[in-house]
Amino acid sequence: MSKPVILCVDDERIMLDSLRTQLAAEFGDAYSYEGAEDAEEALELISELNDDEVSVVVIISDWLMPGMKGDELLIRIHEKFPHIIKIMLTGQVDRSAIARAQQQANLHKCLSKPWFEAELRETIKSALSHKL
Repeated sequence: MSKPVILCVDDERIMLDSLRTQLAAEFGDAYSYEGAEDAEEALELISELNDDEVSVVVIISDWLMPGMKGDELLIRIHEKFPHIIKIMLTGQVDRSAIARAQQQANLHKCLSKPWFEAELRETIKSALSHKL
C-alpha cells in the first residue's frame, strides 16, 4: 500500500524544497512528499496519483504563480477531489482570492510567506486530525 501524499505547489524551486524538507522532518515516513512547479503540473500529478490509487491528503499551494493562480487551482482540485485538505501560501494578500478559495474550495487555512514552520506544522496536524 502506498503512503498518502502531501503535495506542495510553488513556482519557486527553493520554496518547494523548503516545504518538503520541513514536512519530512516533522512527519517522517508517514507520508510521501511531492512537488509541482505550476498548477497544470499539480493537476496532472493528482490525476496520475489518483489513477494509481495513491491518496493525496493535503495540498499546499502558493497563490501567485504564472498561468493559474492558487485559488483557481484549489477550486479546480476541490471540484474533483473535495476530500483533499487545501492550504494556501501567499506573500501577496488578495482577500478576494482567499475568500473565493474559502467559499469554493473549502480552504482550510491561508498562511503568509514567509511562513513560520511551527504554524505550518500545526495547521497540517489540525487539518489531518479533523479528517480522522
